[in-house]
Amino acid sequence: MEHVTEGSWESLATPLHPRVLGVLRELGFPYMTPVQSATIPLFMKNKDVAAEAVTGSGKTLAFVIPILEMLLRREEKLKKSQVGAIIITPTRELAIQIDEVLSHFTKPFPQFSQILWIGGRNPGEDVTRFKEQGGNIIVATPGRLEDMFRRKAEGLDLTSCVRSLDVLVLDEADRLLDMGFEASINTILEFLPKQRRTGLFSATQTQEVENLVRAGLRNPVRISVKEKGAASSTQKTPSRLENYYMVCKADEKFNQLVHFLRNHKQEKHLVFFSTCACVEYYGRALEALVRSVTIMCIHGKMKYKRNKIFMEFRKLQSGILVCTDVMARGIDIPEVNWVLQYDPPSSASAFVHRCGRTARIGHGGSALVFLLPMEESYINFLAINQKCPLQEMKLQKNTVDLLPKLKSMALADRAMFEKGMKAFVSYVQAYVKHECNLIFRLKDLDFASLARGFALLRMPRMPELRGKQFPDFVPVDVNTDTIPFKDKIREKQRQKLLDQQRKEKIDNEGRRKFIKNKAWSKQKAKKEKKKKMNEKRKREEGSDIEDEDMEELLNDTRLLKKFKKGKITEEEFEKGFLTSGKRTVKVADLGISDSEADC
Repeated sequence: MEHVTEGSWESLATPLHPRVLGVLRELGFPYMTPVQSATIPLFMKNKDVAAEAVTGSGKTLAFVIPILEMLLRREEKLKKSQVGAIIITPTRELAIQIDEVLSHFTKPFPQFSQILWIGGRNPGEDVTRFKEQGGNIIVATPGRLEDMFRRKAEGLDLTSCVRSLDVLVLDEADRLLDMGFEASINTILEFLPKQRRTGLFSATQTQEVENLVRAGLRNPVRISVKEKGAASSTQKTPSRLENYYMVCKADEKFNQLVHFLRNHKQEKHLVFFSTCACVEYYGRALEALVRSVTIMCIHGKMKYKRNKIFMEFRKLQSGILVCTDVMARGIDIPEVNWVLQYDPPSSASAFVHRCGRTARIGHGGSALVFLLPMEESYINFLAINQKCPLQEMKLQKNTVDLLPKLKSMALADRAMFEKGMKAFVSYVQAYVKHECNLIFRLKDLDFASLARGFALLRMPRMPELRGKQFPDFVPVDVNTDTIPFKDKIREKQRQKLLDQQRKEKIDNEGRRKFIKNKAWSKQKAKKEKKKKMNEKRKREEGSDIEDEDMEELLNDTRLLKKFKKGKITEEEFEKGFLTSGKRTVKVADLGISDSEADC
C-alpha cells in the first residue's frame, strides 16, 4: 500500500478530541488524506463545503469526524429525541457502510445515539426504534427519510426533532440527483432549519449538483482534490488504478469473461452488468461454470436480501459479486482486485465510479471493460471526457466455448430459458438509452451475434427486432413451449395455467372475439356510434327524396345561407337556383323580408 498523506491528525489547527484520535489509531489511519486535510478544518470552522475528490480518497471520514467534533462542542447537550446531524446517501449499501464507520466513532461517546433509516425495512419498526433509543445522528436514504417526516400520526414528529440540527451531509450528491431523488431532497430541505452547516461530497460535479449547491449551501467553500502523479491534473480515477479494455465480438465476450475468472480464482472481483435481468441470468451461468468460487448477485430490484449479501461479500477474502450500478457509488469493499465491466455503463461518469471500487485509499487495483468492435471509439471518448486513459488487453488464448453448455442449461430448465430471454430484451432496451448514443447505436448492433452471446434458443419478439431477418442466427429445432421448469412446483403451476388457457380457447371457439386492449367505456362508445350510424342510414333509405334531389336540396340550403349572410347578391342567389335546371326560385318566393335580404 502506498500512503497518500497530508500530515498527521495532530497537526490540525483545531485539535481533535483524544477519544477520536484513539479511534483513528485503532482503525489504522495515522495520517490524513488530501480531501480530509482540506475539508475537516473548514467544516470545523462552521463553513459550508462542496467537496469534489476522486473515488476512494477518504471522503467518509472527511465528514464523519467534523460531525462528531461539532456535536461535542455544542453548548446545549442533545436530548435523546433531538437530531444533531443527518447524512443522506443514494443507496442503502452506502448508508450501511457509513453507519458502520460512524459506529466506531460514537462507541467511545455513549451520550450520542445513531440510527439507520433505509429501504427494505419495516418503517413502523424504524419509528419505534427512534422513539425508544433516539437518533442524534441519522444516516438515511432520501426516500425513507422523506417518509419519516410524514409519520406524525404514528407519534413521530420529526419536524420538531430536527430543529436542533447542526449538520447536514449529502454524500455522492451527483448520484442522488441521477437516481431521481431531487424532489425528495428538496422536500427534506424544506423541513430543515436554515441555520445549519451543510457539506456536499461527490466524485464528480455536474450542473445539477451546482444547482443544489446554490439551493442548499450558504457561501460554500469549494474544494477540488486532484490526484498527485496522475497523467493529467484533472484525472478522475485513482493514479494507482490500472485501467484496461478488451475488444471482442458479442458471441466471444462470455467465454473471455469465464476464462479470465477461472484464471483469477484466488482474487476478489466485481462484475458489472447493465441490467437486473442480466445479473440474474449471467450470475446463474457463472455459478454453474466457475467452480470452487463464491459467487453472489446483487441488484436494485432485490428488496430484502441486498443488505445481507453486501455484508457477507465484504467479509470474503476472495469471490465474485455480479452486480448492477447499485454497487458503483461510494461502496467500500475491502481488497477488491479487479472491477470487470461486462457491459459499459449508461453514462461516462458511472464508468469512473465503477472503476473506483478498487484502488481505494492508497491500495493498487485493476479494472477491465469489455467492448464490441464498433464501440472502440469509446476509449478516446473516456480519455477526453473523463480524463480516464485505458490500455488495451489482448484477447485471451485457448478459451473454451461455453455457449453450448448455456444452451443445454436453458433446454433443461425453463427458468434459465426465460432469464436468458429477459436478459437479452433488457440489454437491448438499455442500449437504446445509452448517454453516448453516437457510439452506442442500436442500428450498428449485430443482433445475431448478440443472441448467440446470450446463448438464446430463439429470437424474442420485441419492437426493436420487428421486420428484421437474422440468417446468421440458427434457432434450436425445439418447441420452446415444451421446455419444463426444473422446479416441480413451478412446472405444476405452469401446466395448470396451460390447461386453463386451452379450456378457455375451446370455450371461446365460434364466439366473437372480445377486444381486450381497449377500455370498456371506449368499446361501449364505439357500439353506440355504430348504432346511430345504422339508424341514420335507415332513415335516409326510407325517405321519399332521391339522392339527386337530396344533393340539389343541400345545394339550395347552402345558397340560402350565403344570401342571408350577405355573401352573395339577390341576382347571384336566383342565378344559383337556375343553374340546377330543375326550378326557378325568387327571393320573394322564399318569404325573406327586405330587411333580412339586406343583412
